[in-house]
Amino acid sequence: MISVKQLSVGYDRHAVAMPLDGCFTTGSLTAIIGANGAGKSTLLKTLAGLQAAVAGKLIFSAEGGGRKLPRMAYLPQQAELDRTFPISVFDLVAMGCWPQSGLFRGISCQSAERVAQALSTVGMSAMANSRVGDLSGGQLQRTLFARLLIQQAPLIMLDEPFTGIDSQTIELLLKVIAQWHREGKTIIAVLHDISMVVRHFPQVLYLSAERNIWGTANDVLNHFPNRMHACVSADTFSLTAGVTAL
Repeated sequence: MISVKQLSVGYDRHAVAMPLDGCFTTGSLTAIIGANGAGKSTLLKTLAGLQAAVAGKLIFSAEGGGRKLPRMAYLPQQAELDRTFPISVFDLVAMGCWPQSGLFRGISCQSAERVAQALSTVGMSAMANSRVGDLSGGQLQRTLFARLLIQQAPLIMLDEPFTGIDSQTIELLLKVIAQWHREGKTIIAVLHDISMVVRHFPQVLYLSAERNIWGTANDVLNHFPNRMHACVSADTFSLTAGVTAL
């Protein structure tokens, strides 16, 4: 679905990681990992079209073929969200209907039913009329996942979706992600929890300022004497056969 050729990402024309070559295939489930400052969120924002690449090419293959930008859903880090805006849980989820209904039109009865179903899926039906500013971190993330469900996009990008939320919510949202994967959606997530990556994400992209590694979770993480180093250390480790070094 997404091919990158010598793609460099960063700010003010300054790259924060090595140029990247490879592709996110349609229907893949990929975790982007690396130490803080490795460019994980920057890459995700570049893929989502929220900022320009420093250099290189970014090529999309849309539904049905062609090179048109595919429909996508992007979930930023919670720290980037304005929780003071006076909006209800139901209305925030209903914003996911805008691509179909238009920005200034009310949602249809069918769309309202979809919103109710999405809220039920994430266990937020009882709080549909609550203000977003009154939600806990876990409740807010459930609500944002409900909005992603409404968008029904074939490409989903998640930036640190499990940071600062409770274990019960994490378990539920992982089930939502697994369902998206079964449906053939392409999912890319920035993550820090290596044990979660191993259990739930078949593909991994490791970023650093010196070397990128792209492959299966086990193959990529086997490059690290201590797997936790993949998210906390910027040190370069020797590569072994079987994984492409990018």
